[in-house]
Amino acid sequence: MSWFKRENGEFEAAPETATEEEKRVRTEGLWTKCPSCRQAIFNPDLQANLNVCPKCQHHFKIGARQRIELLLEPGFQYVDGGLRSTDPLNFVDLKPYKSRLRRAQEETGLDDAIVNAIGQLGHHGVVVSAMEYSFIGGSMGAVVGETIARAVDRARLTRRPLIVVAASGGARMMEGIVSLMQMAKISTALAQLDDSRVPYICVLTDPTTGGVTASFAMLGDLNIAEPGALIGFAGPRVIEQTIRQKLPEGFQRSEFLLEKGFLDAVVHRKDLKPYLIRALDFLRAPAA
Repeated sequence: MSWFKRENGEFEAAPETATEEEKRVRTEGLWTKCPSCRQAIFNPDLQANLNVCPKCQHHFKIGARQRIELLLEPGFQYVDGGLRSTDPLNFVDLKPYKSRLRRAQEETGLDDAIVNAIGQLGHHGVVVSAMEYSFIGGSMGAVVGETIARAVDRARLTRRPLIVVAASGGARMMEGIVSLMQMAKISTALAQLDDSRVPYICVLTDPTTGGVTASFAMLGDLNIAEPGALIGFAGPRVIEQTIRQKLPEGFQRSEFLLEKGFLDAVVHRKDLKPYLIRALDFLRAPAA
């Protein structure tokens, strides 16, 4: 390599005493690999594109608070907070349920896997209830059920349309029958909302499965989903193992469900807010 010479010591190798951390190039946290097209995306570009891959349009998961900020106008208000699970069964598997809750609360800054807010969606006053998947997989326990039921009651009493953003692995097994009871609890509240003729729209995101799909996520006056979202009751692997047949391509994805009539629309994230505003223009609640 006679053609390459160092004229000074500016590019000398790291000293032998340097640690691996000091030798490593500091790029961690700057790039994200898309799970769909496998391309590396510069994080500021990903965030500017609403956490959607600019190359293949794969929709990354986003948090409940970010979801609310994308939908509502500035000045919205968080409500129905402060509820925390009491671990009614003193459940322990690999680790105590109490420690799982404590860790999830520390990592997300939330009390549980749900956030309620009231505010303006365009010119519509609405109640929004958004699920947080990073909190124990967005699973539905007593707190999630009670918080969504309060959002339903608030929408009914104030005659504001209700929008629920679902992102969940289903009922929370650590709360046993208490979590399963939330399916009937929320469904009953939604029946009262329907009797009051107040619109309810459910936005299904990736993933929406289990008891959430089997209850409130499929009861909307309008059920819409983001592209490529996994939506179903049991997972595709469990279904294949049970029926011992190969499932069709795209099974349980939002486009497949739209084709089969389970959804009303599949809407890109950048189009979601104007789509909801237009939908509410048609579904506007009559005066009390």
